[in-house]
Amino acid sequence: MKTNAQKGDVVENFIIHYMLSFKHLCLVTVSCPLLALIICFVTAYIFQADDIHETHCRVYNIIPSISAITGISPQRYLWRISVAFHIGPRFIIAAVHRSYHLNLINMSSKHQELAKWWLNFAFWLNIVEIGSLCGVTYISNRENYPIHEKLFITFMVSSLLHMLACIKGVRWVAETNNNLKSVQRGLLIKQILLFVSLMSTVGLVGFFLKHRLLCHDMAFSWFAFCEYIIALANMAFHVTVILDFPTEHLVVARGLKHIQKLPLNNKFE
Repeated sequence: MKTNAQKGDVVENFIIHYMLSFKHLCLVTVSCPLLALIICFVTAYIFQADDIHETHCRVYNIIPSISAITGISPQRYLWRISVAFHIGPRFIIAAVHRSYHLNLINMSSKHQELAKWWLNFAFWLNIVEIGSLCGVTYISNRENYPIHEKLFITFMVSSLLHMLACIKGVRWVAETNNNLKSVQRGLLIKQILLFVSLMSTVGLVGFFLKHRLLCHDMAFSWFAFCEYIIALANMAFHVTVILDFPTEHLVVARGLKHIQKLPLNNKFE
């Protein structure tokens, strides 16, 4: 595909080698762990029920934890492959999300530095979240429980803080343009998912302590239920990025160097 861009009397030709819908990339990326999680749960529950329900208390439970269903063989291989496939795009999506919102900031606004700070904070928290997810995936609780536990806590904390920072960043970017109304729908969805995650985290901690210290029946099942809610809310939060990129594409092209120097509204005219 050939096209051109103009800046005064200068015309620069460029060729698009490959173009991928950013929205589709986001949906495929979140589908990898979601589908793998469903398959791991169903197959482990049917064929390896004794293995996934085993706990140190040896009390009655009906819902296995995510670590249990993804830590046994052969489910661990499917889970690790799905995480490996979706990690690369996660880094790309995080970088594009930050860059997109940074470009929306009105530099004449008094809030522009605050908006930049929250966007950068959200980006690095997202990187920590992705890294800790890798650690939790490839260091199972059966192989090294102390490390797995610390990585899980890191994932939980970074995930919740990233949600908060992302909401703050998007809000302050809109404030720099006096255009908060345009992002209200997306912010409401993000806030609901953050609230669900926070409440589920409180339940998760409470039921974990109840299981660990008191060994009550079903306490671990409620812990696992909260864990699944958190995982689904986390996936849903990350997929809300498509609200910002309904028509954008990732492009591999030749000749874009000069186009990047043009004003934003003159590109690809």
